Amino acid sequence: MKHFVFLQGMPSPFFSRIARQLKQRGARVSGINFCVGDWLFWRGGEATHYRGSLAQWSDFFHRYCQSKTVTDLVLLGEQRRYHKEAVAVAKTLGVRVTVTDFGYLRPDWITLEQDGMGGNSRFPRDPEVLEVLARGVAEPDLSESYRDSALNMAKGDLLYSFSTVFFWPFFPRYQRSDHRPHPFRYFPVMGLTLLRMHLKKNRIQAQLSDVLVEKGGFFVFPLQLEHDFQIISYSSLNSLDEALEKVIGSFARYADGMDRLVIKRHPWDPGFRNWAKKVRYWSDFYGIGERVTYLEGGNLDRLIEKAKGMVTVNSTSGVRALQLGCPVAVLGQAIYHSPGLTAQNGLDAFWMAPPRPDPGCVSAFIRALVATIQIRGVFFDEQGLTVGVDAAVRRLWLERVGDALLGDGQE
Repeated sequence: MKHFVFLQGMPSPFFSRIARQLKQRGARVSGINFCVGDWLFWRGGEATHYRGSLAQWSDFFHRYCQSKTVTDLVLLGEQRRYHKEAVAVAKTLGVRVTVTDFGYLRPDWITLEQDGMGGNSRFPRDPEVLEVLARGVAEPDLSESYRDSALNMAKGDLLYSFSTVFFWPFFPRYQRSDHRPHPFRYFPVMGLTLLRMHLKKNRIQAQLSDVLVEKGGFFVFPLQLEHDFQIISYSSLNSLDEALEKVIGSFARYADGMDRLVIKRHPWDPGFRNWAKKVRYWSDFYGIGERVTYLEGGNLDRLIEKAKGMVTVNSTSGVRALQLGCPVAVLGQAIYHSPGLTAQNGLDAFWMAPPRPDPGCVSAFIRALVATIQIRGVFFDEQGLTVGVDAAVRRLWLERVGDALLGDGQE
């Protein structure tokens, strides 16, 4: 009998609904809770409350898998503290590992793949292999079918975070895996930042319009979240500040003197770091302050469509740039960093000769993604959640996570 074990997931019903459907098909399902937040969102059936230390977790999970004949492990991202240990144990025991998160395609896709994501992804980078995977796969309709609920996402995040803090005595040894500041600091500052951005939206739009009508070419560098595992685990950079220095310094030395660099704030940046000040510092340091613009917001697609190229550490916005035919330079590890898609000669050479992505390679890449590791759906809105759960259950039950499965998720 298949036995699916679920660890930490999104603060939504996604994992619980998958578990209930798998149970209806005849599988055994269980969850392991590490904190009260996990307990609140796990409604998938049998549950174990782990109250041991992180140091004891690996041995506990090894015994758990053996005693309960676990066949499958399902979790949100493989870089969380408990998840990294669990994945290592699962691999030694031959347990299948399925990792999920927001999709590489946006806005209404979910990632579902084997073993790991980003730098740990099994997804091929070889253009010839991508072409084989894409063969027979129709061009997917990428227009938005489902819209995630920012309100439900925020409510889930707040409930999960504060319940874990207020009821910590029930799980006194639990260690958070995220790199965000403490919830008592993070959420008030995030709320004030969102309010400030809302009050400044007209000024931000005017600044974006000025950038788009200004004469001359420009490159765009969209910032990512400094606490994101994409930065922490899937790049050699120690911080986002280091990325800023690297990009601005390279631009100053090697870009055409008539070109500009537009650096855009991430829309969910909480506001703990003054990125405008950091941008000014490095721009002045390299003597190009008049050629660098910092945007606090605005439509990224409009920037991409007019830009000579995009520089990114490994943001999913890089995929969007490829779809729009914009040259992309990647600083970290990304599943789309592949010949025919992104620049292969380094950042310094990129400024003077940004190579446009090959449309055929982009098409094969997108079709291969959809056929293997992307399912249609969202985590926080009912209609898209239902579609995503059904697609995930299908792949998990058929043991086809990461394999080409024509038609999956393309309804």
